[in-house]
Amino acid sequence: MPARPTGWPPTAFDTQGLDGTVGSAYLFILCAYFNQMSPSTIKQERRKAILELLQAKNVHNHAELASLLDARGQAATQATLSRDLRDLGVVKGPAGYVLAPASGSVTQDAGARLLQAVRQYLSTVATAQNQVVLRTPPGGAQPLALALDAAGHHDLLGSLAGDDTILLISPDTAGAARLVQWLEDLR
Repeated sequence: MPARPTGWPPTAFDTQGLDGTVGSAYLFILCAYFNQMSPSTIKQERRKAILELLQAKNVHNHAELASLLDARGQAATQATLSRDLRDLGVVKGPAGYVLAPASGSVTQDAGARLLQAVRQYLSTVATAQNQVVLRTPPGGAQPLALALDAAGHHDLLGSLAGDDTILLISPDTAGAARLVQWLEDLR
């Protein structure tokens, strides 16, 4: 193994990593150092770029988003993109990724989003003891589950969303019945 480079910060011509190869992590550090960008600044810039891309065009999957970011010089791994999308409140709808509506008053907006999501996506409701199964059109489960979670109903312990199905968990059978009634009243 080659000796550790003696000078820090490295010069613009020092492109070999500690193992003698040009490593992407090493190059990342070089770029961040010379651009004076901290990791949090890089994350903010990447998230800003994600929002701009999603507002400008339909993006259908991680690979497409990664390619668009890479073209802008902001490469990111699949795991990083997943975290960014989750933290930005982006959900996957039938046409690709969709931005969650901007919120002013969280409680008021959560109620309005829930009402809109129930009316737009909820197809059928069924119960099984303390569980409620919701069916939606393809791509509708995640936006509806997000709105349900944000509403914070006291009988809703948690939700699990697929593409067109949501599983709601209640503490007991009576709680599941109250959830069903609540959802029916919102229709």
